Amino acid sequence: MAVKVAIVGGGVAGLTAALTLGNLGLDVIIFEAKSAFISGPPFCHLHAGGNLYREISDSQCTTLLRQSIDFAKLYPFSIDKRPTIFATPIYDPHEPLDLLDRLEILKQEYKELIQKDNTNKVLGEADNYYEIFSKEELLLLAKKEPLKNPQNSSDWMIPFAKNLDFNRIKFPIILIQEYGINLFRVAANGGLALENMPNVKILRDTKVIDVNKSESSYIVEYCGRESSKVEVDYLINAAGFKTGVIDDILGVEEIRLVEFKAAYTSIWEDRCDVWPEVIFHGIRGTNRGMGQFTPYCSGVVQLHAMTPDITLFSDGLVSSKGSSSYPKLDKKFIDIIDNGWDIELRDSRTKKAVEYLSNFFPKFKSAKVASKPLFGAQQIPGNDPTLRVAEVSFPLDRYARCEIVKVSSVNDMTSAIVKDIKKEFSLEFKEEIFNIDNLNLLDEDSITKRAKDIAKRLNYPEILGERCRKL
Repeated sequence: MAVKVAIVGGGVAGLTAALTLGNLGLDVIIFEAKSAFISGPPFCHLHAGGNLYREISDSQCTTLLRQSIDFAKLYPFSIDKRPTIFATPIYDPHEPLDLLDRLEILKQEYKELIQKDNTNKVLGEADNYYEIFSKEELLLLAKKEPLKNPQNSSDWMIPFAKNLDFNRIKFPIILIQEYGINLFRVAANGGLALENMPNVKILRDTKVIDVNKSESSYIVEYCGRESSKVEVDYLINAAGFKTGVIDDILGVEEIRLVEFKAAYTSIWEDRCDVWPEVIFHGIRGTNRGMGQFTPYCSGVVQLHAMTPDITLFSDGLVSSKGSSSYPKLDKKFIDIIDNGWDIELRDSRTKKAVEYLSNFFPKFKSAKVASKPLFGAQQIPGNDPTLRVAEVSFPLDRYARCEIVKVSSVNDMTSAIVKDIKKEFSLEFKEEIFNIDNLNLLDEDSITKRAKDIAKRLNYPEILGERCRKL
């Protein structure tokens, strides 16, 4: 039988589901409320081991490592090959080497994944998964000039060492092979591939306004560039923070959280172009929360700081209540999502982010506001805001509800959906989520051109569509 699937939402979850199912030959229709794919909360690196999150379990970390490798294999054109430095501020209650036991677990897990399948070696050699640098080593590196083409971990440490206030952090420093993800390139890569699938219909600027379930199908009513109804055999809810809206329509009750977040774009004209990503550990939600310095090309830097006056918002985390599965954000956040940022709020929070990171890199004080923030609301299933590993659930027959918290979980999510569709419709197609022909046939230049165009249309610097180093 010809199975017809509707996907509500064109974020990374909906986009990946559409690519996978379209590649398997199913008839797919995908609804995206905005003009571009992936317009939700920002993401910028693989989380290949979850080392940013000291509070999560080792099992979540090994899952994130595997999922990150899977994601890099699926979207190789979107990976920026730069490692990540993890530093511990002097005021932090933890010590740098508290991560060591976890890192050894992850290194061994990476070795085993490579032994099972050599294509898993996307983060370099397993023995080089992490490296530790003493204060003395960094002081020597600070005397060297940054390189345009770093060849090893020491080369990558040079710009960090040259700009660091050594009195602000504890030693040693840890560098991990945890690479960057460019969300504009994921959107470009996936969008171009979908447009070349004749069995996939893309409806942008289109909202789903009602869903009715019958015994064996769903009738989806929508409005936008087109307004109509469509009957489908299978429904995928990938609506992001509005997942609960579809649940409410279908009468499905679920406990979940929604959190509004923002990452800020700055331009540091004096920065050398090839930098690692840098994480300064901290306690989430305090005035000394985690700081994140994410470099792009041409001096653009994306900034996170998990404090209430920068990335987090004091009333930006809400939970579902009563019989509704949809946590309701305050109107001011919905206004930002729907209508954009107030310039004063944009500038004040970006400047606070620059000030926060310049505590560690004093020269960074000269950085300026580059554009509006990258922002959005993120759903988290359950009631634990520290949860980092979640994929998908199936609360009704022929209904998949995407629940990813980290983008790298999309492959496990789509794999579970494929298995459910096979079971529901007694299909026998082969499950292949890493070998999507339309993704593999694309080239670097076409993806870069589309990614830069997406960034420009969304009023971000075009340079955000480029990547500094290929995988």
